[in-house]
Amino acid sequence: MAPKSAAPASSASKAPAASKAPAGASKAPSKKTAPKEAGDKKKRSKRRVESYSSYIYKVLKQVHPDTGISNKAMSILNSFVSDIFERIAAEASKLAVYNNRSTISSREIQTACRLILPGELSKHAISEGTKAVTKFSSSSK
Repeated sequence: MAPKSAAPASSASKAPAASKAPAGASKAPSKKTAPKEAGDKKKRSKRRVESYSSYIYKVLKQVHPDTGISNKAMSILNSFVSDIFERIAAEASKLAVYNNRSTISSREIQTACRLILPGELSKHAISEGTKAVTKFSSSSK
């Protein structure tokens, strides 16, 4: 049984009640600005949304060049990467606090990966991370 609504169906067609304005409000001259030039409009910039989509797509093309990905699958992968990042960062932060350090280094990230990721996945992540840190260190010298 559907609950009965308190308002009658005809209330949607009723006009809104007139609001009471101060006595001299309608007599005051309204300030109008000069019309803007056509090229004078301020361009609205689209709000930036951060995601890992472009990076996921690049890796997909490295692994399977002829395979595409749907928007829904990309959204799921983006959520997955965000979640894993947050878990590793939180664990690395705890490790830094336990060891009275104020900086998260590659050592804390490596230990956090060992603690969070299971078995073989942890080993692969650590080897890839070590490779990335080595490449970065050699390029910055």
